Amino acid sequence: MSEPDGGTQPGSGAPSDDEIVDELPEDLDLAGFVGPYTFPNNNRRRIPATIYVVAGVACMAVSVLRGDESPLVNAGTLWGGALLALFGLYGWVAGWTLKVEESDALVTASAQVGFPVGHASAQMAWRGWLSRPTWRILLYSAENPPSKRGIVLVDGVSGSVLEWFVEDNPEDWSTLDPARTGLTG
Repeated sequence: MSEPDGGTQPGSGAPSDDEIVDELPEDLDLAGFVGPYTFPNNNRRRIPATIYVVAGVACMAVSVLRGDESPLVNAGTLWGGALLALFGLYGWVAGWTLKVEESDALVTASAQVGFPVGHASAQMAWRGWLSRPTWRILLYSAENPPSKRGIVLVDGVSGSVLEWFVEDNPEDWSTLDPARTGLTG
């Protein structure tokens, strides 16, 4: 009997734990990242919405044209088609075009809070029944450690500030070792 190939468990043919490597997919690997990240546009929702409308209209058309003649088509086909078409119309309306990029929302939020901004973070969210895209911007002042923080909601379609709040930073960083954190006075 011959020796198994290096790396396989004897008698199993499966790779050993030494051969299994966990790695990120190529599109998520930041090592090769060049340039700014572009957030996907919200209007991509209109593609499946169009498919739903077409399928719903087709179901309704089949129900109207063959409803009395076919044992496979009944009132459920008509109602299902109508609901599918209505859901598709909702998806079409909720597929807003994102006109405000993340960097523009950060600039708008920085102007709103009234203090020099150090660290900031942006997150895409959706508001209301019509899923209007909204940027949630979390900002910290430029001091080290930051003395203020704020949150600003910026509309992703118009670029207007919807809501904002600023407060003194309640986090207590006095117990941290400045040598380890880089927080030197």
